[in-house]
Amino acid sequence: MPRCLALIVAFIFAWWSPTAMARQDPAPVKRAVEEFLRIQVAGLPGEASFSVGAIDANNQLAPCSGFDVSLPPGARAWGRSNVTVRCLGEQAWSMFVPVHVKVFGDYLIAARPLAQGQSLTAADLGRQRGDLSNLPAGILTDEQQALGRSAKLSIAAGRPLRSDMLRQPLVVQQNQTVKVVTRGPGFQVANEGRALNNGLAGQVVQVRLGNGQIVSGIARASGIVEIAF
Repeated sequence: MPRCLALIVAFIFAWWSPTAMARQDPAPVKRAVEEFLRIQVAGLPGEASFSVGAIDANNQLAPCSGFDVSLPPGARAWGRSNVTVRCLGEQAWSMFVPVHVKVFGDYLIAARPLAQGQSLTAADLGRQRGDLSNLPAGILTDEQQALGRSAKLSIAAGRPLRSDMLRQPLVVQQNQTVKVVTRGPGFQVANEGRALNNGLAGQVVQVRLGNGQIVSGIARASGIVEIAF
């Protein structure tokens, strides 16, 4: 009996000891997440606000004084998500904390119906204000993101514009007369030719020169094809 009593006392002492009862205080974890979110929303368009979800006060995590906070790979900085908090102490651990970031601002919409292949002008663009976090990824917020681009598909009036709806403008078009600029160490030669295919900025296009020779170069703005050595 004395031995059993001693074991019970030892168990109670261990259970009530400061080490066994140690828990990670949620307050510093929340502060670390809030500081991380303040940095993340600083460059977002519009007015941003955020909230941090509950952190279990009865967690089984060892107390930690330094934290690393991150978003999942590929996650955008607004909407509902979970951030990962990692303890940088000796007893490393990690936990997920739910967050909700709202961004209230202007976004672009189609001011009128847009036909497939139509090149967008300022008259085709309108603005609407709302919570950007409730809109699909890739939503456009600046006219410069849309001007000069063409619609990949027909777009109804009033529909929010996304980057995947638009195609970059062609800087070189098939059969267009282009200027072929050949550059190398200490020299530059310019010729004219006719483009054999369409090209976006930075794409490779083929050009037939006046002597019949076919060359390949990089499409640049203003109908220029660049060949570098």
